[in-house]
Amino acid sequence: MKVPTPLTRREPDAYKNQFGHVCVIAGSGRMLGAAALTSLAAMRAGAGLVTAAVPASLNTAAHRKINNVVMTLPLKETREQTVSLDAFAQIHRKYDQFDVLAIGPGLSRHPATRRLVLKIIGTSPKPLVVDADALYALSGHTEILRETGTLKVLTPHPGEMARLVNRSKEYVEKNRRQTALEFAREYDCVVLLKGHRTLVASPQGKLYVNATGNAGMATAGSGDVLTGMVAALLGQGLTGFEAAKFGAWWHGKAGDLAARAKTHLSMIASDIIDYIPAAVKRIESGK
Repeated sequence: MKVPTPLTRREPDAYKNQFGHVCVIAGSGRMLGAAALTSLAAMRAGAGLVTAAVPASLNTAAHRKINNVVMTLPLKETREQTVSLDAFAQIHRKYDQFDVLAIGPGLSRHPATRRLVLKIIGTSPKPLVVDADALYALSGHTEILRETGTLKVLTPHPGEMARLVNRSKEYVEKNRRQTALEFAREYDCVVLLKGHRTLVASPQGKLYVNATGNAGMATAGSGDVLTGMVAALLGQGLTGFEAAKFGAWWHGKAGDLAARAKTHLSMIASDIIDYIPAAVKRIESGK
């Protein structure tokens, strides 16, 4: 697969603001690592700027944990160190600063946090990548996806997809293509259904079957990395279908390289991030 033209960066006078500002709304008291993985993956996938929006009491820890190239935004929080519904006003005021929002990794299923997720999905003027706990919040409220014409890319695994369509996981596994295509069409969104041979479905009926990736990627945080990569690609000008398609392929390619070096047994999600640049080199060389 070729590198999409918007990612080639051939102009010598290019500057960071041309390549998108991704806001990663993620993390909670026990799962700050998810915010770190998503944010770093977005940077490695070419985002010009990344801001990790995390519960306020975790802001200092986020600075230490994530990386000095990622900015942070401390958000109002619940007593359980999850993002509060009161944080909506903070995010709303800063919409103009961002090009894409990635929401869900490690957010928790706290009721107040779930209400915040639904409010953002139902009102955001900026493209959204919806994953993990944000998909849990969306279950039973999928009609919210139709409330704006904003581009939305959903990245569920089969269990999350099953909750969204109110079916069993077994049904989704046996009807992967049909489930992804029908949901994408009904709710006017792009669906990236993870798993062996990840699928990407568009509202117009396009379907992509991914051929990269391996069993070693079935590890905590791998999906967070993919979310960051897809968000970065959206911020650089790819369409929703293109970003999900190339993101899945690139993520899997980096995972394949990581598995060769680390083995399927020992690789972890951050290894995938480390091999994102090597995957680009392989793509550019045609290997």
